[in-house]
Amino acid sequence: MPTILLVEDDPNLGQLVQEYLTMKGYATDRATDGNQGLQHFMNKAYDLCIFDVMMPKKDGFTLAKEVRMGDRDVPIIFLTAKSMQEDTIQGFKVGADDYITKPFSMEELLLRIQAILRRSQRSADATEPTTYQIGNLAFDYQHQLLIHNGSSQRLTSKESELLKLLAQNLNQPVSRSFALKMVWGDDSYFNARSMDVYVTKLRKYLKEDPAVQLVNVHGEGFKLIV
Repeated sequence: MPTILLVEDDPNLGQLVQEYLTMKGYATDRATDGNQGLQHFMNKAYDLCIFDVMMPKKDGFTLAKEVRMGDRDVPIIFLTAKSMQEDTIQGFKVGADDYITKPFSMEELLLRIQAILRRSQRSADATEPTTYQIGNLAFDYQHQLLIHNGSSQRLTSKESELLKLLAQNLNQPVSRSFALKMVWGDDSYFNARSMDVYVTKLRKYLKEDPAVQLVNVHGEGFKLIV
């Protein structure tokens, strides 16, 4: 049964969409704001996401950007009352697969979901890589190894998870809060101090290639630069 994450702050529309999709055979979880939606996403694997654009606490565009940091491939559909071309373009820029303007029919939503899932299933063989090239360094995520000129540095599980997240977003900032939630499960003070220790360790390992830098981005988090 395909799993869908629905994030919609309108309780009536949210319940209606959830019940309809459940009836059509989709296991559908519902959140009512962007923060709650991100928490759902980090705790479970989904085949497709449906995000309202205008929501409290975190809008749909921001939520999609954060989801894309952790999963570049999960399909995203935006639901919005906006119909301006600029908003549609922004939706696709942050990684939307489709964009539906309210009001819409449930049948139209279902057909679009089915079409997107068919496309994603056809590309399912293009699985997530387990090896990442970081400058002259090769990162073998599956075996938790950082390799340079034939020598290897074994990484801990946390080091591997953090480096994978940074490598997936090479040359792009990754927020501290998002990294903490993805790797440690929450962004508590103690976990934040722990992450700083791991960042220092990764910097030491990455010095094997002077062209690779793991830098702090003021007000945002970290960026792995090559």
